[in-house]
Amino acid sequence: MVRYRRNLQPGATYFFTVTLRDRRSSLLVDRIDLVRTAFRMTLRRRPLQVDAVVILPEHLHAIWTLPPDDADYPARWRAIKSRFVRELEAAGDDVPRTGSGECLVWQRRFWEHTIRDETDFANHVDYIHYNPVRHGLVSSVADWPYSSFHRFVERGDLPSDWANEPDDDAMGGCGEPQ
Repeated sequence: MVRYRRNLQPGATYFFTVTLRDRRSSLLVDRIDLVRTAFRMTLRRRPLQVDAVVILPEHLHAIWTLPPDDADYPARWRAIKSRFVRELEAAGDDVPRTGSGECLVWQRRFWEHTIRDETDFANHVDYIHYNPVRHGLVSSVADWPYSSFHRFVERGDLPSDWANEPDDDAMGGCGEPQ
């Protein structure tokens, strides 16, 4: 089995991409209520700061800042994924499994990147907020309901018409690998 090296730094800020196995699925937005429940219940037990997030049909991106004495983001993702599956089952949704019982909802791994500085942070926040447009889900960032973009607008950090005419170079240097 391949051993993945994770950069586990207490108190660090990380960008994540977490994906469903079925890349044609729309499960995450179809069951956004269960995604929110899984996040809420996990973060109640293992707090952290969610700096930015976007939920798309079959994947999500997030930026988290961990508490100063904590580096265990893998356990949080494991808990969120597991809780989401349990909530699906409790709601009576079909949860595909292998013959041995392994759940086939999520990809086993996730992509993570340690945020290096304020510019890297800002670039990844922009990437997260622009992602629904990039994937052709909406024509304006403000039209996607499952995004922290709306929180940024409410706080006055971004105008509501942000990126209506995006600079492609500004969106290209971050996010999941091509």
